[in-house]
Amino acid sequence: MLDNKVVKKSDIKVSIGLNKDKVPVDIDWQNEDNPNGPEAERCKAVLLSFFDRKTLSTLKVDLWTADMQVHEMDQFFYETLSFMAGTYERATQNKKLASEMRQFIKYFGEQTKIIEKSDQ
Repeated sequence: MLDNKVVKKSDIKVSIGLNKDKVPVDIDWQNEDNPNGPEAERCKAVLLSFFDRKTLSTLKVDLWTADMQVHEMDQFFYETLSFMAGTYERATQNKKLASEMRQFIKYFGEQTKIIEKSDQ
């Protein structure tokens, strides 16, 4: 039986700096439990998804800074999709669909030149 008693809470803080046109130019995040310390870390993009308990739908925030290059976005998506396939497999035990997701991720990586094309 799963124990649902909260014994500790941890906050993750995300700060977005916008220019006069309301385009993100700075994205900082911090987590008090970060092993590197609680100081803010700068990044170029953030994807946040929350599954709402009431509506059973996904709420999301996706932001990237004005200076993020296309090849950086390609790398960001390649790695994010890879992590998602692993998370999906661990959460559902659906190895077949996770494998099919990885096939697409490999294709994506090859097409964006994140990884080299294989002969197979």
